Amino acid sequence: MRALRSDLPDMVADVLARVREKRPRVHSITNAVAQVFTANVLLAFGAIPSMTISVDEIGSFVERADALLVNLGTFDAERRAATDIAIKQAVGKSTPWVLDPVLIDRSPPRADYARAIAKRGPAVVRLNAAEFEALARLPSDDGSVIRYAGERELTVALTGAADLVTDGQHQRRIGNGHEWMTLVTAMGCAESAMVAACLAVEKNSVLAASSALLALGVAGELAAERARGPGTFAAEILDALHGLDKAALVSRARVS
Repeated sequence: MRALRSDLPDMVADVLARVREKRPRVHSITNAVAQVFTANVLLAFGAIPSMTISVDEIGSFVERADALLVNLGTFDAERRAATDIAIKQAVGKSTPWVLDPVLIDRSPPRADYARAIAKRGPAVVRLNAAEFEALARLPSDDGSVIRYAGERELTVALTGAADLVTDGQHQRRIGNGHEWMTLVTAMGCAESAMVAACLAVEKNSVLAASSALLALGVAGELAAERARGPGTFAAEILDALHGLDKAALVSRARVS
């Protein structure tokens, strides 16, 4: 596992370069409203998306994927069946996977399911404060998040005004982003897919998650400078991700 150093933006630039070089395939089980935007974000970032949820073929797709995203935004029977097959395949092949427990704070059955699959070895759980509190049954303060990650041997990427990424031993804070990111459907879902893409090329899950969050945050700032509002912002962020480079990451990063 690569040691975390103080030069996080340089390390993120290296992860981004490896994503673009290797073009990892990320199989994304995601919600119905997020599929197109998530696929486009992955392509702009340098990865390759696949998204079938057919129980007849998802095992084959995950077997050939480099990483898996499990997003619970659409909690229907078909996706639950596909998720169980996909996680089993990923765990069997040691393929890294990301859990995005969308809106589990609104639905007790969804929260129960998220807690069950969180025990099956996700490398990263990416979520917001309300979702963390529902998943962990703990407050979303730093101490609880760090303890939860350490006890379960996974990385938590807690997003908000400032993001916290921790595996219980290492912590990273990322302050980049723009308010319009909250006005585009599937932005968080796509960010989770980017975490999966980074995990496909970087085994250090804290660095992988931090890379995705920093890259999207900086891209959001760049996009906002060219956009006229949330509608054009959604297109501009794809261009910003596609053109993102080390110089932008280093000059704009607000990390600790």
